[in-house]
Amino acid sequence: MFLDRAKIQVSGGRGGNGCLSFRREKFVPRGGPDGGDGGQGGSVILQADPSRSTLNDFHHRQHFAADRGRHGEGSQRTGRDGQDLVLAVPPGTVVLDDADGRLLADLAHPGDACTVARGGRGGRGNARFASATNQAPRRTEPGQEGEERWLRLELRVLADVGLVGFPNVGKSTLLARLTAARPKIADYPFTTLSPHLGVIRLAENRDAVLADIPGLIEGAHGGAGLGDRFLQHLRRTRLLLHLVDAAEQPGRAPLDDYLAIRKELEAYGAGLENRPELVILSRCDLLPEDSGPAEALAAHLAGRGRPAPLPLSAVTGAGLPALRRALLAALDRLPPDPPDGEGRGNQAEVVVTLREGRR
Repeated sequence: MFLDRAKIQVSGGRGGNGCLSFRREKFVPRGGPDGGDGGQGGSVILQADPSRSTLNDFHHRQHFAADRGRHGEGSQRTGRDGQDLVLAVPPGTVVLDDADGRLLADLAHPGDACTVARGGRGGRGNARFASATNQAPRRTEPGQEGEERWLRLELRVLADVGLVGFPNVGKSTLLARLTAARPKIADYPFTTLSPHLGVIRLAENRDAVLADIPGLIEGAHGGAGLGDRFLQHLRRTRLLLHLVDAAEQPGRAPLDDYLAIRKELEAYGAGLENRPELVILSRCDLLPEDSGPAEALAAHLAGRGRPAPLPLSAVTGAGLPALRRALLAALDRLPPDPPDGEGRGNQAEVVVTLREGRR
């Protein structure tokens, strides 16, 4: 099962109570107060772990709490701090506050971490309240409760190129032909139900990651066919590889299919409508002798100053070398990090490294 969304509750540990104690030893008159402070509660930290690829760990468990701080003791002994709880998530996970939808962190790279629920402060022992006028204080402080909140986690796969198009246009076949990935391939719609990643060799010492996104249909931006969940995985891709079926389809034409997917990208927003794309005429080995529908798509692209669609057949291998060259040239012109319509928010304020400890 591929889980790309999860809702969890995180709770920081409660701080330990301050201790009420007086030093009582033989031959030590007027020992005075010696109650120690309580320990700090542990915090809950999310960290991007490259060994994770899904959010399946949060399917059967929703509540996570860090360790509490221990109470202070006599002889001014401070209670032990609670241990932090580090939850591993896959790189590309976006952390949102469930209450208001605010972006808390974007854990895009391995090792990125953020504290999502801080532990409570430990209470002060009575030794802290001693003064010249109050030499035997009996006042202490309880430990504070840790932060608690509900979070929404969304996984957006990290890839250089995202394959988009209607169901059964040959995306999975193309991914299997270009990479070592082995997605399920069949002759019925919605064979692919979750994104698949593969690595393509474009040139010597030059690779790129391809993401096969499940097929989109009209109304995908509103959730039809789980399209809104599939579209979220395109937000981290640098380039869209738009496959349009060149074969005969009753009641469908390449230009109509292209415009329908473009409409869904624009309706979803998040900058997908402005993402660079290459248009591919898939299954060109089945292209009918009358190529008028394909020429209509080429004319539409030419009218908007875009290159003509590349004819390709993943079965026969026709057009694959030209596709590799086109991908290499397109990726060389693009920045290394894709834009994300939601931005990285106040991530600079919340992302920390574990070496820095709890703030």
